[in-house]
Amino acid sequence: MRADRLLSLLLLLQNRGRMTAPELAAELEVSVRTVYRDVEALSASGVPVRADRGPAGGYRLMDGYRTRLTGLTDTEAASLFLAGVPGPARDLGLGAVLAAAQLKLQAALPAELADRSRRVQERFHLDAPAWFRDTDPVPYLGAVARAVWEQEVLRAHYRRWGGEVYRELHPLGLVLKGGIWYLVARAEETVRTYRVSRFLAVESTGEVFDRPAGFDLAAHWEESSRRLEAALHQGVALLRISPRAQRLLPMQFGAVGARALEGAGPPDAEGWVRVEMQVETQAVAVGDLLRLGIEAEVIGPPELREAIARTAAALAGRYASSL
Repeated sequence: MRADRLLSLLLLLQNRGRMTAPELAAELEVSVRTVYRDVEALSASGVPVRADRGPAGGYRLMDGYRTRLTGLTDTEAASLFLAGVPGPARDLGLGAVLAAAQLKLQAALPAELADRSRRVQERFHLDAPAWFRDTDPVPYLGAVARAVWEQEVLRAHYRRWGGEVYRELHPLGLVLKGGIWYLVARAEETVRTYRVSRFLAVESTGEVFDRPAGFDLAAHWEESSRRLEAALHQGVALLRISPRAQRLLPMQFGAVGARALEGAGPPDAEGWVRVEMQVETQAVAVGDLLRLGIEAEVIGPPELREAIARTAAALAGRYASSL
């Protein structure tokens, strides 16, 4: 285990340059004290690790030093063939590049690792889009991806809920979520998220911008996703649900439904339980909860129960007239 960690530390310094002890500790999931010991061990083995003092200090490898100890384990080699999802790679115009890279990697692997990688490809397939949902048309994805890579300012025509807008964007990164492409970009000094399929036109201005210092795309996406979920799910509904609805809740409401089930009360004689589930605005919650049909009863809050009752009565009246 320690030998693997020392190699990982060495490769981190080789690939990223100067890193502080806390940064290395976070990447390796160890304590800072362990990093100190590992750096000493690398130095003792002849690896030229340099320690720079001061606010901009950290550990780095001596200029020009590179290791050739980059052998893959069998699990690592196999996992590389799951890392590139063919559909998204094709969307980005990298389908042929990905296929060529995989062939080269497979040819370079020892026979036993190459065989394991082939078996992974034969037995596992990643399909990003959700069920019963076509992928968004993304005619401008290639242009957006080029702008992200080249750090070029984009002039964009975008369709949002409130109408169409024109923006100058500093594209920082692309994210594929549930089969949908999103662009994270800075606009008017604010980092925002844009659904790529809603671009009506994009054009490079030819101007190059500087990325914000220390911007981490993955960390930003995780934090913005948490903020969005917190902003959307501001209410709580008290429900009484049937055994069938208990099976449906995680399927129809995802993590929110699963969390609600974890806190379910004891079942009654018919197997129904009471749960508290986070919901969005009342208008959205009414539509969402009606998907459960007669398998659920809204107990509270009173205004949500009344809204459900009004909607159900209106539906009953509409369909009764045709009987």
